[in-house]
Amino acid sequence: MPKLVIGLAILLMVADLLWYGVRGEEFERLWRQLLDRPSGPMAFRFILQPLMAVIAASHDGLKDARAGRTPYLWTIARHSRKRMARLREGLTATARIILLGLAMDLFFQLLVFKTFYPNEAVILAFLLAFIPYLVIRGPITRIARLWRGGASRRIR
Repeated sequence: MPKLVIGLAILLMVADLLWYGVRGEEFERLWRQLLDRPSGPMAFRFILQPLMAVIAASHDGLKDARAGRTPYLWTIARHSRKRMARLREGLTATARIILLGLAMDLFFQLLVFKTFYPNEAVILAFLLAFIPYLVIRGPITRIARLWRGGASRRIR
């Protein structure tokens, strides 16, 4: 599933470049439309997707605490040998959420804009799914470790 998400994201970004090119007004449109979305139709996804990511991050953070692993973001930032494996774990955990976000954004754009801007869909899906996961998993691990009485701090 993670390979599908990455492949689809790359395909959509290339399609966007071919359809719309790289111009200043495209960047302006992209940011304006991204910032206007929380107040438009389907605004529930701004709660739904991050909530699903927090649930996945909590589940994985608790597993990390039980296994004595270092917090997620800390490992990504500080342990270069483990970075790709841990990022892959996060992408695996959020792949369905990202795909759901891409589908919801496709419907939103067709409903509101009557066209499809692939880069917007990819950016928003990753912002609403992967970023909350990335930020929440480590603190959940730390809290669970404290709650369990300071479980061992082995690095795995």
